[in-house]
Amino acid sequence: MIDQHIAALLAYAGRLDSRVRRSLADPQQSARTIADWTAALADVPATLPDTGWDASQAVRRYYEQHGGDRSAQFRPVEPHDVLAAWAPHRAELMNRHTDPVPSADPDDPAAWREELLGTRAAVATGHTPPAQYRAEINAAGQKRLAALVSGVGRGPRRYMPAEVAAQLAEHRPARAAREAAVAAGEPDAYAHKCGWCGAEPEQPCRTGYRRRGKGRSTRSTPHPCRIEAALAADQDEHNRLARLMSTPPAPREVRARHTAGGLRR
Repeated sequence: MIDQHIAALLAYAGRLDSRVRRSLADPQQSARTIADWTAALADVPATLPDTGWDASQAVRRYYEQHGGDRSAQFRPVEPHDVLAAWAPHRAELMNRHTDPVPSADPDDPAAWREELLGTRAAVATGHTPPAQYRAEINAAGQKRLAALVSGVGRGPRRYMPAEVAAQLAEHRPARAAREAAVAAGEPDAYAHKCGWCGAEPEQPCRTGYRRRGKGRSTRSTPHPCRIEAALAADQDEHNRLARLMSTPPAPREVRARHTAGGLRR
């Protein structure tokens, strides 16, 4: 933040705390206070709309947390209170950041390191948004991506960007067909064991009826019985959710008896 940002921040704090307002009444004292705050908060941005950071809201939260304390220990807001609020927000930005490849010559370690550290410093001070090259989908699908990577939910795991997977689709027809089916909303047949060839979950189907040894080649599509098993499992899940949604809540006195019984146990 610069002098203008600090002056506006202190004016806002003065509306919340009369002690701050009185300390700014003297022009010389006000100038010293603004200079001290500017030096302490030079690396803290005033606002970052895309990430939800606002220094004035940090000041407001300070008074919301301590405003009820009327003892002598309650003091006006100070720069380190803003720094304490900014620290976890900065850590969250850095956790989302993936270092881009510097444009400097790799044979010049000093320039390479300087550009890398400069990019990190720009993210840490809010001047540059985090570079999220590892993100495969938009923010609305982050939970679904986490579920796929952890093996929870429907669909195959993916560890590469979508554009790379598209380029490799012709070399991986089974994988491409599976991902296309899941993207279209169809159940994932490969999440179930095949009843015809005995292929385990996550493994492609093979030709032949449960034979072992040579002569069994990999199929690019699952056997029909495997697709039927996935459709049946998907329908069972829909029916289970429908029953849950259509079941009326228990009367309040019944819930109270169950809660009391659980506490006694």
